[in-house]
Amino acid sequence: MVPTGYSWLLLSAAILSARAEISITPEPAQPAEGDNLTLAVRGLPGELLAYNWYAGPTLSLAYLVASYIVSTGDETPGPAHTGREVVRPDGSLDIQGALIGHSGTYILQTLNRQFQTEVGYGHVQVYEMLAQPVVVANSTALVEHRDTLHLLCSSPSPVEVRWFFNGGALPIAVRLGVSPDGREITRRGIRREEAGAYQCEVRNPVSVSRSEPINLTVYYGPERVAILQDSTARTGCTIKVDFNTSLTLWCVSRSCPAPEYLWTLNGRALKNGQDHLNITSMTASQEGTYTCIVKNPKTLLSGSASVVVKLSAAVVATMIVPVPVKPMEGQDVTLTVQGYPKDLLVYAWYRGPASEPNRLLSQLPSGNWIAGPAHTGREVGFANCSLLVQKLNLTDAGRYTLKTVTLQGKTETLEVELQVAPLE
Repeated sequence: MVPTGYSWLLLSAAILSARAEISITPEPAQPAEGDNLTLAVRGLPGELLAYNWYAGPTLSLAYLVASYIVSTGDETPGPAHTGREVVRPDGSLDIQGALIGHSGTYILQTLNRQFQTEVGYGHVQVYEMLAQPVVVANSTALVEHRDTLHLLCSSPSPVEVRWFFNGGALPIAVRLGVSPDGREITRRGIRREEAGAYQCEVRNPVSVSRSEPINLTVYYGPERVAILQDSTARTGCTIKVDFNTSLTLWCVSRSCPAPEYLWTLNGRALKNGQDHLNITSMTASQEGTYTCIVKNPKTLLSGSASVVVKLSAAVVATMIVPVPVKPMEGQDVTLTVQGYPKDLLVYAWYRGPASEPNRLLSQLPSGNWIAGPAHTGREVGFANCSLLVQKLNLTDAGRYTLKTVTLQGKTETLEVELQVAPLE
């Protein structure tokens, strides 16, 4: 009589087993979750009565998957049966749509006609199809040399992790900060060359999945602040400019993000927040030290560069130039004095020949100017001898005379003819 059901389990406990020569091989060797899996059996002795399959480390009833009677083909599920296991006549075990839970040790127990048992052992690892990991960063915008970068490759599975930087290998310094399990990166004192796209990749024998890139910005600077003229560095130099010509100064630096700009002339702030400064119609009043101050709003660091701008030697000879050259009725005009004496004591402007009734205004040694008999209330004098005439009318056209006296008592008289264009 052939034992049925679980009865021969008890019987086999009382019978000495022969030495096991049975081998169990999973096919495929590295199954993925959802694959149909076969635990193929080799080395079975002949004339067998029955098989028992166990999904566990010991011959325990709790681990019994199924019992199979060879002569009748009857299969009896055990407590560990999941509904996916089927025993083949040759003793192999099919698992349809294997799950991660099917991983582990399997034991095949056989019973021959002499009521002797043999056992074979096998192991199965079912691998999951990996979900896309996510890179989590403590911050995606850090300050160079000051902040620490911390990246975590978030994946629910215990897998091998690889990191990528801009699609390639990690920078050496960043690579040194990878944790032993590969899941974390810690980089103290981050550097600008380590800014870019970071990704992590998880893999097992049946699946590979890479994260979306996370972009890291590293703020730095400003550094190497310089002032350029026509693409030539002029920091610390003296720039000579012809009278009534234009000059553009550019402020450059190495900075991320782009810095904020402030220009000063002789320490006085100018109304300019751009990376360049235009000096139009160069006059003596625009001579001096120009400084560009840059500040990084993220690093809170700043830097500066300066140049000296002077009128060129070609303008030493004194002359008067109206600005604009041909003003229209209703406009203002400045009679700009080119190359005025640096050792000036006093000057006077006249409307016509240099005589007292024609005097518009005079500047005293104190620096103040006083109105003369011909002053209309629209004329203003400046320390550089220039004369501003506001709201021109057609009667303002004609000759203007400047008389200067130096500290050494040298007197010079200059004349200019002003033209005023009528409104159309």
